[in-house]
Parts: sequence; structure tokens; C-alpha cells
Amino acid sequence: MVQRYVIEHSRFGIPVLMSSECPHGHQALDGYLLPVNLASAASFHPELLKRAGAVCGAQLAQMGVDLALVSMLDILRDPRWGRSEECFGEDPYLAGVMAKALTEGMQDKGVAVVAKHFCAQGEGTGGVNASAARIGMRELREIHLPAAKACCAAGVKGIMAAYNEIDGVFCHVNKELLTDILRGEFGFRGIIMADGVALDQLDPMTGDNVVSGAAARKAGVDVGLWDTAFSKLDQAIDRGLITEQDLDEAVLRVLTLKFERGLFEHPYLEENRDGSEYTVSRYPEALELARESVILLKNDGNILPLPAVSGSAGESGKTGRDESRTQGRAGRRKLAVIGPNADDLYAQLGDYTPPVDRTSGITALDGIRMLAPEYGYETVYCAGTDIGEARELAGESEAVILVLGGSSSRFGGGEFADNGAAIGSAGVMDCGENVDTARIVLPGSQEELFRAVCEAGRPVITVLIQGRPYAVPEIARDSAALLMSFYPGMSGGQAIAEILFGRISPSGRLPVSVPKHAGQIPVYYNFKSSYKGMNYRDMDNDRPLYCFGEGFGYSRMEYGDFSLDRRSVSRAELTKITVSATIHNTGDYDEYAVPQLYIRDMAASTVRRVRELKAFDKIMVPKGESRTAALTLDEESLSIWDGRMQFTAEPGIFELMLMDSGRLLWQTEFELTE
Repeated sequence: MVQRYVIEHSRFGIPVLMSSECPHGHQALDGYLLPVNLASAASFHPELLKRAGAVCGAQLAQMGVDLALVSMLDILRDPRWGRSEECFGEDPYLAGVMAKALTEGMQDKGVAVVAKHFCAQGEGTGGVNASAARIGMRELREIHLPAAKACCAAGVKGIMAAYNEIDGVFCHVNKELLTDILRGEFGFRGIIMADGVALDQLDPMTGDNVVSGAAARKAGVDVGLWDTAFSKLDQAIDRGLITEQDLDEAVLRVLTLKFERGLFEHPYLEENRDGSEYTVSRYPEALELARESVILLKNDGNILPLPAVSGSAGESGKTGRDESRTQGRAGRRKLAVIGPNADDLYAQLGDYTPPVDRTSGITALDGIRMLAPEYGYETVYCAGTDIGEARELAGESEAVILVLGGSSSRFGGGEFADNGAAIGSAGVMDCGENVDTARIVLPGSQEELFRAVCEAGRPVITVLIQGRPYAVPEIARDSAALLMSFYPGMSGGQAIAEILFGRISPSGRLPVSVPKHAGQIPVYYNFKSSYKGMNYRDMDNDRPLYCFGEGFGYSRMEYGDFSLDRRSVSRAELTKITVSATIHNTGDYDEYAVPQLYIRDMAASTVRRVRELKAFDKIMVPKGESRTAALTLDEESLSIWDGRMQFTAEPGIFELMLMDSGRLLWQTEFELTE
């Protein structure tokens, strides 16, 4: 209907491009939703994300979407930022690999991806949305540009500029960024799109809405979004601010994309198209991503997975607990599920989520209730709004699963601006666009709830479902086990339950470091070697609560037979070098290993970082078996932006570190000669 109206009422009958928001899957009614990017990155499994993206791409194409607006370029450098959930984490290499995989998966199925946001939005001042990125070109290139470069290598069709300014220049008028780097260096040939009403937001700088539109066009922006500035480009031509050639350049790019998409030959959708069959039961990739994204950070006494119990007196004697209090119906043990995020489906979904059918999703409580009887447990539940009730329920149970966290739900009240961002009161939202926080603590009285439940004296297994890392030192200290799950999507509750009961072993790794306190920020692992990161007088040590790459499973992975195929090579001969290791699974569970290869440049012309991720893999190792990991480095892996801002591999010694689960497994040196 939209297409027909435009074609029949416009001067040239040119069809329109249909776009849809896709920050974590297709954000439309019956859209195939994924875990948020922060969760997908925790999987460390780009091939799985590519397959999940292909499902989204197929549905988008079938439902007539031409442009999928996909968050994937932002790097999370400050967890106070409300859009943390949209990032693939704090590391540029991980983000680049995941962004490339998602782009390829979606575009392979016929939808054009517009990757956003370009660039450095995750480096905002104080974690405030759309604020200034006070960084120079070297930080921009080392941290924030690699994801865009990876998307361009994947043939991305569109790039959306970011709201923020970088060192005094707004991204929407930054010709060096949009034209010289993106098109000149990265070879990008698609359209550059403005963010929502962003061009009008240039007016405080330009003082003139016509000038704002002209400046953006001269810098390289091709398509406006809801602004008035681009509707005045004719005035800009009349005033000599741009030429007709400047306008033709953008028009040609847009028309080229429309021709590529076949809109002129087939502008209308077939009326029998229906995208509602894209469910998790038919396409389990979203569930698989959720399963692989859950991160186990603590497991005292191997309390997890929860053991099957028979309810016999002999079994209860082993626990040393009062059988009469913890035994439920038919001899089953009571398992208390408590917390505001235990049975809130929208709290498992990220910002911009559409209305969803409650029966099509699985909360943590749903998942636990499905599996608990099989393992001999009776589930009892309360949301924890009455702290006394929660304490009493905990005391009557064998163990407590306490499900805490935040929410990016737009269905609990709140006000929103023209561009969709939250303004004023955000309702129940404590994360999402424009929902930035000075303190990164659990919202409401959740910490008080945690203390009350602990007072009951039962083992507390804490599950955090969240859109950003929270500072939770007390919870990390006093929980018997700690699971972290960034918004895991519609079936996230099933994934969490399967891990709690040992149906699968957790395999997520942290894509972002977790601070002890907001005052410790920044806590990203790859800080510069020119200073000692997080070295505060009033904290007990100089590391975050949990560091990038941490997370472990239920089995025992033993790495050995380490080797480096070459200890020294000249720059002229450098193609690749390979670090290898054998991984033995000596435990009782089939489990993924996630070997990560880091480097440290020991002597360079510019200050280097203490550690930089350059390769990783995700390898399933069945129990009792072994697998080989082989991680490679090439010239680009060893190159830096030198003192003259040239990208080059400088001769010298490199320290190589093979890690998994936050543990250093093997360390060696490699020399690059002239």
C-alpha cells in the first residue's frame, strides 16, 4: 500500500526503500528476535551468529524490508552508557569478527544491512549518550574503526553515522571519517544514512538548518532520517552551499541500491507473503545463541549443576538441613525462585523490542518449572517485592535461585523523543537509548533483597539478566554461584534453566569487563602500558571484579602440547604464524573450549596496550576426548599505527599469551625482524 501510493503520487514514480530496526533481530510484530549483541558476543561464536543472522535476513526479505538498520559498530568503553547492550563488547577484534559474521548472514538472505553507528559512540563523555568522544585519531583507529572496516570487507550496503562529535567535529559533517576513511580507505560503495533527526541537531553548531543539510551532504551523507535539513537541499543549491553534482552523487547511490534490489522491476510484495513462521521451534538459532551466551563466573563447591534428588532421609542427611522444612510434595525438594527478573519476559529483551506474545517466550521461571520435576524439585516463586516473604520462602527451600538484573522494556511507562530515545522518566527502563546511569548498581531494592535472602542461610545461586555490566562485589562475594546473562532473548529462560540443571555446560565468556564500582571506570582490559590501570588507593587491588574473557563450564579442560610454528620471521616473509595447543576434556560434560590469543608489543614507536586480543576459537570437546586448537596471526595482527600515523608492522619482540576462562595457559615470545 505504501509503495503503490508513492509510485502513483510522485513525479517520477520511483519506488521507496523500506527499512526496519534490527538492533537484536527484527524489531517488528512477529519478528525473529535474537539475544542482544552483548549476549551474542559472549558466545564467542561468530559462525552461530551468522546462522542466526541469516534467519533474520530471510524473514526481513520475505516481509519486504530493503534496509535492516543493525547496531554493530559501537564499542563498549563505559558501562554507564544505556546503549551498552547494543555493543559486541569492549574489544575491537571481537566486535569486528562478530559484525562481519552478522552482516554476511543477513545479507546472504537478500536484505541490505545498514550498519550503525559510525563512529566512536561508545566513547562518550561520562557514559552519556551522544556526548563528545574526546579521543584522537590513533584511539579512533585502534579501537573504534575495525568493526566498520570488517563490515565493509563483508560488502555492507549501508552505514549510519553516529550522533556524537569526535574531537570537536560531529560525525555527520566529518568528511575525513565519512569520505576519506570509509570510502577511500575501506572501499565502501553503499549509502551513508543519517541517524534520526541528527541533521537538525547540527543547527546549534551551524546556526542555520539549510547549512546543516549542506554540510552533511558535502561530508558524505546520502540519506536523511526524519530531519528537515535534507528537505532543503534545493535551497542549499540556490545559495551556493552545494552544487547539483553534490546532490546527484547521493541520488545516484540511492537509485543504484534501488535498482540492485529490483524495486523498479518488482516494486510490490506478493500478497501471500507471511513471515510469522519464523519461530524458535522451527529456527532454533536464537535459542542456541542464548545457550552459548550465559556466563558462569562463580561455582563454589560445584553447587551447579543442581543435582537430582530423591527426597529420601539418607539424601537429606547429607545436606545437614531440616528435611521437614525443605521437602515439598511427593518427597520433592523445594527450590525457591525469587527476583524481579525471574518471570518478566520483557526483561530478557533489549531496547526497541516490539510487543510480543507472552506465551511464545520462556522466562527463567518457566524454564525452571519445566525441568525441576524431572530432577526431584518443587518450584516455589515470589518476585521479591515483599522482602519478608522472600526471606521466609528462601528459608523453607533447599536452595535459592535469585534472578536479578535490569530492564530495557518500553512497556512499563516512560516518555520517548521523536527519534525513539527515552526522555524524562523512563518507566521501568534502567538501560536502553538515553537511559544512562551515574551509578552502575542494580535498580530498586535488589541489593537489599539479596542480603535478606542470604540471611535465610540457604545456598544462593544468583542469575543476573541485564543489558549492561553492574558493579556487584557483594553479590559476587556472597553468592554460592553466579551466572551472568546479558538479555538472552525470547527463549533465554530455557537456556538458563538448562544450564542450572546441567542439560548443557555454560560456555559464555565475558565480552566486557565488570567493574567493582562506577568510580573504577574505565576497566577495559586493553588499557595502555603507559599507566597502571585501575590503580586506586581506596580499592583492594588493581583489577576489575571480572575481566574480559572470563567464564568457565562444568567440565575440566586441560591445555597442553603448546607450540609456535615460527619463533622469528622477517617482515618480507611474514604471511602467518600459528599457535597450537591440545585441549583435553577430563571432566564429565561435553563442553566448549574458547582459546584466546593475545599479544603485547614489547617495544614500539607508540605506546602499546598491555594486552590485545588477536585470535580466538570456539571448539566443542566431548568428555574424555581431545581436540587441537590452532590460532593464527598475520601481518595485520602485528601492525600498529606508528608515530607518523602509518599502519605498519614494526620489527621487534612480541609477547604471545594463550588464555581461556581468564587463565593464562601459555606464554611465549615471537620476533619480527627487518
